[in-house]
Amino acid sequence: MEIIPVLIAIGVIIWEFMKTWWWVPLPIILFFLLKNLYLWYKQNAFWAKIQWVILELKIPKDIERPIKAMEAVVTNFWSLYDPADFKEKWWEGKFLLPFFLEIAGIDGNVHFFVRLPTGLRHNFESAIYSQYPEVEVIEVEDYTKNVPQDIPNQEWDLWGADFKLTKKDHPDCYPIRTYEFFEPTQEVAEEKRIDPLAVLVEGMSRLKKGEQLWLQLRLTPTTAAEHPWQKECQEHLNDLLKRPKQPKEKSITESAVDVVAFGMMPYQKKEEKQEMYPPEMRLSPGEREVVQAIERKLSKAGFITNMRMIYLGKKDVFFKAHLKLILNFSVALSTLNLNGFKPYRTTKVVPPYPLRERALYMKKKRMIRRYFKRQTPFYPWSGGTNIFNPEEIATIFHFPSKVGAPTPSFTRIESKKGGPPPSLPIEE
Repeated sequence: MEIIPVLIAIGVIIWEFMKTWWWVPLPIILFFLLKNLYLWYKQNAFWAKIQWVILELKIPKDIERPIKAMEAVVTNFWSLYDPADFKEKWWEGKFLLPFFLEIAGIDGNVHFFVRLPTGLRHNFESAIYSQYPEVEVIEVEDYTKNVPQDIPNQEWDLWGADFKLTKKDHPDCYPIRTYEFFEPTQEVAEEKRIDPLAVLVEGMSRLKKGEQLWLQLRLTPTTAAEHPWQKECQEHLNDLLKRPKQPKEKSITESAVDVVAFGMMPYQKKEEKQEMYPPEMRLSPGEREVVQAIERKLSKAGFITNMRMIYLGKKDVFFKAHLKLILNFSVALSTLNLNGFKPYRTTKVVPPYPLRERALYMKKKRMIRRYFKRQTPFYPWSGGTNIFNPEEIATIFHFPSKVGAPTPSFTRIESKKGGPPPSLPIEE
């Protein structure tokens, strides 16, 4: 029973100390809060100054370029990587700018858009024309402004979803099913390969007047400085291969303990059991396929990616069964042994829910507002954020060939408008 007075005395001492010195950690706490608030303010000011341009990509009727060409284009986008130094970050609020790849099915017509800062237009056009010289690039108005900005309302309704990867353990390490998985044999001509985008394009082309389906990819180039995904994936790969971990260098104290307690000198190593075959030789065919897929993803550049889709339309033609287009597209690019993506944050409210109609309305409002604003970087929690490489991005966004996606209502231009010959004399 003597311990109780001791505990009471200790509690009194702690309380007296806190009453007197409670303010000591306050400046430290306020410093970090004010620092983040200041950075948020400067980044908002920097974001407001950015001028954006939306380019529509008109596809010729007889395009026969392989999907790998779009992978080369996306790889060139990684050159937009321009991190801010200390002065630019804290004085100007500069940060890595994203760009957006978007596909929109509007009244049965399929359109391909790119949204990027105005100053990067030349870089983008050079990347596109290097692989698709026949594609026509046109500056257009934002297609999202052609619908009421107060959706949902009495005339329009919508359904939307953010997406995240299905793999729970190390999701950024496992790739989705890319175009290489559909026709991996070299004997099949590139333009005759099964197109992973065909199901989405076909569904978009069958929308009625007043119906729209939008797909948005927000991409930001990244390195280990912003996201150490490659290091994490390499460590996970070593675990899959059961490779022995490199022992950490022991400190002088640890070495002295080994000498005194175990009689083991610093230059001596513990005997390890030697296996007859290396770990790589003991993998099953399925495990070897997974390892090769992870290594393939690690060999390419990474983009921080957010993906979302929205189906909207007038209530007299709004058909909920078209939501299956979104799910069918995600299922087509998913595998059980590797990765895939699924709806993460949707405009669905599961009953019973207090004030269900109000909650559903607010969810829809937030979803379409984030799409209109292209999900500014100040709301990273608004959707799933994952790492995709150019091969995965090109699988989701590319120009389907007439053979791979033989959709009769898919609008294609007859030919690209040609410019004047470079040798044409100019009148002064």
